Amino acid sequence: MNQLVDGEWRTDTYEATDEDGSFQRGETTFRNWIAGSDVPDHVDAEPDERFQPEAGRYHLYVSYACPWAHRALLARSLLGLEDAIGVSVVDPYRDEGGWQFSPEKAGCTPDRLHDSDYLRELYVEADPDATCRVTVPVLWDTETETIVNNESREILRMLSTAFDDLGNDVSLLPDADDEATVADVDEVITEIYEPVNNGVYRAGFATSQAAYDEAIDELFGALDRWNDHLSDRRYLVGDSLTEADICMFTTLVRFDQVYHTHFMCNRKFVHQYEHLWPYLRDLYQTAGVAETVNMDHIKEHYYTTHPDVTPSGIIARGPDLDFDADHDRDALGGKAPTPTADD
Repeated sequence: MNQLVDGEWRTDTYEATDEDGSFQRGETTFRNWIAGSDVPDHVDAEPDERFQPEAGRYHLYVSYACPWAHRALLARSLLGLEDAIGVSVVDPYRDEGGWQFSPEKAGCTPDRLHDSDYLRELYVEADPDATCRVTVPVLWDTETETIVNNESREILRMLSTAFDDLGNDVSLLPDADDEATVADVDEVITEIYEPVNNGVYRAGFATSQAAYDEAIDELFGALDRWNDHLSDRRYLVGDSLTEADICMFTTLVRFDQVYHTHFMCNRKFVHQYEHLWPYLRDLYQTAGVAETVNMDHIKEHYYTTHPDVTPSGIIARGPDLDFDADHDRDALGGKAPTPTADD
C-alpha cells in the first residue's frame, strides 16, 4: 500500500497484512486536541491552547465513501456546525496517487483552502518530513496552517465537546438526566471497533483462511450481540443518540451494499436482523443524517479502489434497500436529536 516516507510519496512501503495474513491497520499520526475539548480517559493527551474553537477557523477533509470520515461529517451535521467548519470532499476513487480532488465529479469538491491536487500535499504542508499513511478525515487549522488531528474517533469527540457555542443545542453525549455516562459511550465505541468497524476490513483484506474465519466469527458474533442489545432500547447507550451510534451507523449503512459482497461478510445481511435493521433506518431518518450518506461514492470507492479484492472494478448493483421505511423504534422511547427552532 501507499504512504509518505520522509515527505515523499511511495507506492511500495506499507504492508497491510502480517505474516499470518491478518489485516493490520496503521496508526494515525496527527493527534492534537482543540482547546476546550473533553479528552477521554483512554487518550494520553491534553487540549492544546494553540487551537481555539473559533467559527470559520477549521476545515474538514473527507470522503463520503470512508466510514471513518463519515463519523466527522455526521457530527458536523447533527451538531449544526456546517457554517462554523468548512468541508472539502475527495474523489471516491483512490488510485496509486492516493486521495485526490476531482471537482468536476458529482459530489466532489476542490481543495477549498489550497487548491491541491492530492490530499497528500496537505500532509506534507503540515510536516515536510511526514512518514505516514494519508487518510481521511483530516481536521485542518487555517490559522496555524497545519493538521490538528486525523484520528476519526478523536475528531468526533472534539466536535462534540469544543464547539458548543458555535452549533445548535444537540449533544452527542449523555446529559445529566441520563443514567448513562460518557465513560459508557467510550466503552461501547471501544467494544464495537475491533469486531465491527475494523472487523469488516479484517475480513476483506485477510490473506489467509484462518485470519478471515477469525474476523468473520468475531464480526457476526458482535452483530448478533448488538442486535439483542437493541431489542428493548432505541440507542446503544442511554436514552439518546450518542457518538456510539454514529460509530455503529457508518459501518451498518455500508454493510449490505458493500461489505457483504466486496469484503465477503456474507453470513448475513444487516436487513435480515430483527433489530439492527430498524435501528439503522431510525438513525438514517434522524434529521441531519441522510444528507451525509452518498451511496454512489461508497460503492464506487470500494469496488474500484481495491484491485486485490475486486480486480474487475465492476460495481455491484444491489441490494435495493428502503432506508426510509417505517421503523417504529420511537415506541422504545429515547430522545432523537432535535435542534430547537431558533437553531
